[in-house]
Amino acid sequence: MSAKDHAAVIQLFDLLESRYAMRVIWALSDGHPQTFRLLQDSIGGVTPNTLNTRLKELRAARLVDHTGDGYRLTHQGADLARRMVDVQQFAGRWAHQQARAAMAVSTPTAAAHAP
Repeated sequence: MSAKDHAAVIQLFDLLESRYAMRVIWALSDGHPQTFRLLQDSIGGVTPNTLNTRLKELRAARLVDHTGDGYRLTHQGADLARRMVDVQQFAGRWAHQQARAAMAVSTPTAAAHAP
């Protein structure tokens, strides 16, 4: 990976690490525009000030746009949301493997109980 590509990844991750940024993208990933209030309800627990800040950042990054119907993902935002599905699938497999590993560690084997 070139230094330029590495910097782009870091820049994107910095944006996505912002509180509620990925939730905004998930909430809009169905393709239907949402008003500010509906988006706030979809995300849950976000203050109007925080949501407004995230929306400004995501709009500046050209991942979210605002139309007369409300907020929606741009083409790039929709592409990112599709790629996040891959991460979601990976996370599900990873969590399952973590749970299995934890069970193996916490469950004593018959050999451990032998005299």
